[in-house]
Amino acid sequence: ASNGSGEGTAGAWPRSPLAPGEVITAQSGAFERDPQESSTTDEELSRAGSPGSRGGGGSTTPDYGEKRLPQALIIGVKKGGTRALLEAIRAHPDVRAVGTEPHFFDRNYEKGLEWYRNVMPKTLEGQITMEKTPSYFVTNEAPKRIHSMAKDTKLIVVVRNPVTRAISDYTQTLSKKPEIPTFEVLAFKNRTLGLIDASWSAIRIGIYALHLENWLQYFPLSQILFVSGERLITDPAGEMAKVQDFLGLKRIVTEKHFYFNKTKGFPCLKKPEDSSAPRCLGKSKGRTHPKIDPDVIHRLRKFYKPFNVMFYQMTGQDFQWEQEESDK
Repeated sequence: ASNGSGEGTAGAWPRSPLAPGEVITAQSGAFERDPQESSTTDEELSRAGSPGSRGGGGSTTPDYGEKRLPQALIIGVKKGGTRALLEAIRAHPDVRAVGTEPHFFDRNYEKGLEWYRNVMPKTLEGQITMEKTPSYFVTNEAPKRIHSMAKDTKLIVVVRNPVTRAISDYTQTLSKKPEIPTFEVLAFKNRTLGLIDASWSAIRIGIYALHLENWLQYFPLSQILFVSGERLITDPAGEMAKVQDFLGLKRIVTEKHFYFNKTKGFPCLKKPEDSSAPRCLGKSKGRTHPKIDPDVIHRLRKFYKPFNVMFYQMTGQDFQWEQEESDK
């Protein structure tokens, strides 16, 4: 499906060719990672960073205070639930977050910290400035760059079952490029032998343990919070309690802020104090996944299992993705 250069029909995802004979195992070191696609355009960023911009907390953001570099970042992962988390934490009065993805530490680093600061919303003393760019987690240079900005930056990673995350990633690209090959074709180097193509970014992003290795060279585990993308749907208030505790915030975003939308299949945000309609994520969220061959799903589960186990050991958290599979 790809010649390794990222061109041709599989060009929707850059691939990182492995060296001849290189095999990815749970013990192997980190390998090339690619920036993920994003919906943010340069035009949106320049608007967010323009004087008088209210990019941070919606129309209620006061036009005073000062722009500060973020003290907390949502660094990943793509299709894990980062937008849902950002929208929920923005409901907290002590948080101001830019709505667009700045992509500073992967694509715009040469523009400098002043450019980055200018993209941020204005905050008052005691408020936390945040941003989210899910591709940071898989960008080699990001940990070092963030550490050099502020070594005490708090990092949040939303993780999700890597198999469903990969299918969701594919579904998003399929909606924009209907001509791409099937998931089954892209997922394998050799379908007959069952060799998974770990150079395809949709697969590679879900090898969380390898990406985390890179971050732990610069940040202690105590500065990284891992949020379950699954629990963000089934128990949003519970996950948000952990996020607020981690950020040193009073628990203000609670179950009163959430309303479960049966049609969409995930919670929507509402303001507890008024009766206006709950705010749900856009139509690009909760897309119906294409039907994937069960044998492919089975092979992917086997592929991810050792990496998942390694990730549980590294983080001290069991996300129960294997248990979730056996329940189906």
